[in-house]
Amino acid sequence: MSGTRQATVSDALNEAPLSAFHTKALFTSGMGFFTDAYDLFIIGTVTTLLATQWHLTTSQTGLINSTTLIAAFVGAFVFGRLADVLGRKRIYGLLATIMTVGALASAFAPSFMWLVIFRFVLGIGIGGDYPVSAVIMSEYSNRQNRGRLVGLVFAMQAVGLVVGPIVGITLLGAGVNHDLAWRLMLGLGAIPSAAVIYMRMRMPESPRYLERVRGQSERAVAAISSFSDGTVTASEAPSKVQRHMGVLSFLTTPRYLLYLVGTAGSWFLFDYAYYGNSVSAPLIVKGVLGSGKHPIIQVLSIDLIIFAVAAVPAYYLGAFFMDRIGHKRLQFIGFAGLVGVFLLIGAIPGVTKDIAPFMVLFGLSYFFANFGPNQTTFVLSGEVYPVSQRTTGHGISAGIAKVGAFIGVYLFPVLDKSLGLSGIMLLVAGFSALGFLCTFLVPEPAGRNLEEVSGDTDLELEVVRRAEEIVSAGSQDSPGDVPAPVAEKVS
Repeated sequence: MSGTRQATVSDALNEAPLSAFHTKALFTSGMGFFTDAYDLFIIGTVTTLLATQWHLTTSQTGLINSTTLIAAFVGAFVFGRLADVLGRKRIYGLLATIMTVGALASAFAPSFMWLVIFRFVLGIGIGGDYPVSAVIMSEYSNRQNRGRLVGLVFAMQAVGLVVGPIVGITLLGAGVNHDLAWRLMLGLGAIPSAAVIYMRMRMPESPRYLERVRGQSERAVAAISSFSDGTVTASEAPSKVQRHMGVLSFLTTPRYLLYLVGTAGSWFLFDYAYYGNSVSAPLIVKGVLGSGKHPIIQVLSIDLIIFAVAAVPAYYLGAFFMDRIGHKRLQFIGFAGLVGVFLLIGAIPGVTKDIAPFMVLFGLSYFFANFGPNQTTFVLSGEVYPVSQRTTGHGISAGIAKVGAFIGVYLFPVLDKSLGLSGIMLLVAGFSALGFLCTFLVPEPAGRNLEEVSGDTDLELEVVRRAEEIVSAGSQDSPGDVPAPVAEKVS
């Protein structure tokens, strides 16, 4: 093995023009993420109905709303690691199957405890889908449009968040019995994930993973040619260039540990603020409308209007301008906007009791969240880690983020009673400010090769150097078969 880097498949992907094969990868990853969003956020509407039917306490409501999130923490960790060890493709179809089963089972839950259990199963699949969807799209993307493509996968969350209230309004407006209505809301979440199970199983393994981790250059070349219908071609690299680091080695490597603080920290802080507000949006709107009785359809309609006007455009503006503005810089912009908006909501007297100004400010919080950290935390976590640890790093970040989301959702009803809505907004303003600071710890990936951003190039050259040292010292190991401990010691 020589000291010259030969990453022909990666180079072909980095410079490939946008084409149909990007669209296929985008649709396959995006439909799963539509399911993630629909299932995560529809539960806020469901528990609004169940609170009356099942006579739920505040704690029980919080547990149902947040169970999927804490399960997502587990799923992101476990499946993020498995996708690096076993390969992305092996578990991609499995995750869609888990989400399908979890959504259907939740629809038939006979009691509070069974609903919690089934939502936990669903959350395992959702959590695992975060790192795998992000990384697969990132590894198929070119350097100029990577932020846009991965951002568009995430933007399917906007579709799921709009479809959820529409489904609720349609069912309730049609006079469907509330007991049947909430079951249909949950069960419909199985459709999009079931639709992509076959597509995910047919999707080839990530060519970057095959080439750089498995050392299977021939398969990598065939995979990229097959998936792109021959529009993207590459030559075979002569030998293996990277092996797995152990998890402990990865977590104790200063460079990647710093990145983890940046990606996981900023995502945790953001999700605490965002999910607490979003999942509990029906409760927030009801509180702003006043203590009188307001039909659930009215509450859902107001929340849908706020989201459709303020959030949906932000998702797509963020995706399309991310590569031009910069992935890291866009996160700075979003966090700064959130700090300002949350401070205004929390500090202006009476604003949480006046529906018009509240809708404007709450809408702005949706805008800056989605034109910023809601997307960029997802994108950055799939770019800054080496290919052999990419889903591991993203899974750790996404898992820790979902702990923040769990805390935010679970504590919202409690904090609402003790601090009031204004107090909650001041609290999340502080969390957003801390997220802004964490963003300084990650590099700017926009316009750069994935291998350069993640340090793969440095890692490969160091492995080569160490292998040559072993050979010169009389080792019997061939340079193309560098022992795993060599790669594990590379920082």
